[in-house]
Amino acid sequence: MIRIGCHLSSSGGYLAMGKEAKSLGANTFAFFTRNPRGGNVKPMDVEDANALCAFLKGNDIGPLVAHAPYTYNLCSDKEHNRVFARNSMAEDLQRLEYLPGNFYNFHPGSHMKQGSEAAIEMIASALNEVMFEGMHTTVLLETM
Repeated sequence: MIRIGCHLSSSGGYLAMGKEAKSLGANTFAFFTRNPRGGNVKPMDVEDANALCAFLKGNDIGPLVAHAPYTYNLCSDKEHNRVFARNSMAEDLQRLEYLPGNFYNFHPGSHMKQGSEAAIEMIASALNEVMFEGMHTTVLLETM
């Protein structure tokens, strides 16, 4: 089956996104895991996540695409930027365990003139740190 959806605002919570997708006739949707231009994140609402999971199952919606903020740069030349990206991604992936079986899309970042080989090493190292055995989310790398 073809899955068609759109990017929805998460400001109203998880279940609200599911209901909006259904009202639009979508059978999937994307959302940002946190502020797309910053990194702030709302506290995890487990009840809301559970309600969305039940709603998705009952309405044949999904899988979903959780999109990481654009501010992540796993291969930055500044260590504090790499640490921020790695820590935030780790938190995102832990939170997505409440929405199992979906996708996590992120932009790996810019090598900042360090060279693509160095960037690939940093990205791979970070992914090895944040991904874990038994994880229920598929990680997608989106390049530009």
